[in-house]
Amino acid sequence: MNLKSNLKEDYSPLYFLSSLGAGGLSVAIYMYLMFMIEHPKVPLATAEYIFPLIKEGNFVSVLIVLNILLVLMFSFIHFKLLIWNFKEYKIFKTSEKFKKLKTSNEEVTLMAIPLTLAMSINVCFVLGAALIPELWGVVEYLFPFAIIAFLAVGIYGLNIYGNFLTRLVISGGFEFEKNSNFSQMLAVFAFSMVSVGLAAPGAMSHYIGISAFGLFFSLFFMVLSIVLLFKSMFLAFKSMYRYGILPESAASLWMLIPIATLLGIALIRVSFGLVHNFEQEPSSSFLFMLTAGILSFQIVIGMFGYKVMKTLNYFKDYLHSDVKSAAALGLVCPGVAIFVFGMFFIFFGLLSNEVLEIFSVRYFIVLAPLVFIQLKTIQVFFKLFKKLLLK
Repeated sequence: MNLKSNLKEDYSPLYFLSSLGAGGLSVAIYMYLMFMIEHPKVPLATAEYIFPLIKEGNFVSVLIVLNILLVLMFSFIHFKLLIWNFKEYKIFKTSEKFKKLKTSNEEVTLMAIPLTLAMSINVCFVLGAALIPELWGVVEYLFPFAIIAFLAVGIYGLNIYGNFLTRLVISGGFEFEKNSNFSQMLAVFAFSMVSVGLAAPGAMSHYIGISAFGLFFSLFFMVLSIVLLFKSMFLAFKSMYRYGILPESAASLWMLIPIATLLGIALIRVSFGLVHNFEQEPSSSFLFMLTAGILSFQIVIGMFGYKVMKTLNYFKDYLHSDVKSAAALGLVCPGVAIFVFGMFFIFFGLLSNEVLEIFSVRYFIVLAPLVFIQLKTIQVFFKLFKKLLLK
């Protein structure tokens, strides 16, 4: 993997989205194991349930091995790109462009760093569950460390965004003509990732203190995300209606898709946390309404964003041409997100309500569009990876 080096002023914090995308693909591919392998005693498909199926030596075993290899490959790419980004970011911080970034709207792109770090924790969680036998037996001891890790990332994000917001409130200087996109939602994306991460131990721990602690801070970052979401949408539409969208950042229109996925999964996890420790079980009909509503919202945003980008020739200019833009890396996350939440919709919305039967013909018909989106997303990832990152 011969990556470019010493980009200096050609670097952008948005390059962290390359690592984010690889991590997201790793988690998304694990979703097949998560939702297709029975794991009645634990909330995730762990090594105890995966390895016996591999030992059976049939076609399904081959598919599971292939799945794990892909999870490992994208996890490796994720951490490789994470290290590369920190090296390039360290060089970038000494440049004049970084000083200008710190006094412009683009300062919000620094939120790509905590966003990617939160994804790294999720990737580690998936790798541990899928590959380390007996890990779930000691997972209650690991949950506090997971909470601390996500809180550390959240505090780091609050510091970055707090500096940005404080500067604007005190000095002004927000450039509305350069805000005709959804790039300010990068902060919402980051805090949503922290929220869903904290919701995991909140949902899975059977110790009420740990569960309540995780759920509280998950809700804290969820509320923060929702407040910033409305603020960012208002400012973005105001600028877009006045100046028109900036073509290079048109992919940001799809940022609402991963945000919706993260907040939706966080809500599901919070509801399960209430089951374990607060005796408030969510009904299957509620989960159908929640997952169907969020997926519908994502489809609407996807159609709207595609229409705008197609009209602007965005895919031709920034994906298929030689034009290099780090912002194009934002095309990967929406594909990952809609696949992941689509799997949640199938399991919690359709299977749990007996609308579908798992592994039936109708099940695979519903699954097919999601698989197509995932394959297309992988294709886009490697196309951008080759164009933007390889020498």
